[in-house]
Amino acid sequence: MLHLPKTVLAVGSHPDDIELGCGGTLARHVARGDRVIMLVITKGQAGPGDVAARIIEQEHAAATLGAELVWGDLPDGRVSNHELHLVHLIESVIRANRVQVVYTHGVEDTHQDHRAVALATLGAARHCQQVLTYESPSSYGFSPRVFVDISSAMDKKAAALRCHGSQVADSAMVCLDAVHSQAGYRGFQSRVGSAEGFVPHRIVLEV
Repeated sequence: MLHLPKTVLAVGSHPDDIELGCGGTLARHVARGDRVIMLVITKGQAGPGDVAARIIEQEHAAATLGAELVWGDLPDGRVSNHELHLVHLIESVIRANRVQVVYTHGVEDTHQDHRAVALATLGAARHCQQVLTYESPSSYGFSPRVFVDISSAMDKKAAALRCHGSQVADSAMVCLDAVHSQAGYRGFQSRVGSAEGFVPHRIVLEV
């Protein structure tokens, strides 16, 4: 079947969230000619590392994946206090770019920002044909039912994560060995070499 290029949006609460959850999948989208946009809601002010440095790290990571980068302006750790603005922000990016495929956090997550972004995205993407939620190190009870083979994109995912040097060095949540192990386990589940898993919120099949 001829692939018609799509516009793909990945939404993450903080710098590095998207790369951890679906970096390999985004690299696969880029490789097949899709336009990929990364929307990062906060600049990670409450995490380890200097904010200015984290902005540069995220810019380099997006460039490594071949994606466009859009920044939100919400406060790290207090995203849920701005629910209406958050929904409108995500919705504005979807509408302005005619997004068809959306990836975002899963609702079952121990981080309050992740949960808020997940719920806001599901509302903002209510007219999109494909909406899937990705796994985070802080996810719980995550049971993927859709998988993307990222065997050919694992090096690109790792390279994008290495761009987040402050987090690789100082955050236990960004461990490259764990990332490879997780991709291998999801690959084992889906009978491929390496994979990323997703929980589908909505998928319209192309038949």
